[in-house]
Amino acid sequence: MTMQERINEIRELMRMKEELEAEITAAQDAIKAQMTAENTYEYHGTDYKVTWKEVTSTRLDSTALKKALPEVAERFTKTTTTRRFCIA
Repeated sequence: MTMQERINEIRELMRMKEELEAEITAAQDAIKAQMTAENTYEYHGTDYKVTWKEVTSTRLDSTALKKALPEVAERFTKTTTTRRFCIA
């Protein structure tokens, strides 16, 4: 398989992935709408369980920290280097 064929294959698979993700999101939104209409946040079936609950999380606001205490933010900032693979 040539490089061009591989790239074309990946681009087609990525297009298909985007379509599937859109379909999945639409199906999830329909389920969420039904759950909201029925005022329930949990469904059980013979081989599945669906939950849609609020989750609370606490995160550090790095932008505010950098603004309020830039020297502290600098001390605890870690820089990493990675490689990004991208086909456009």
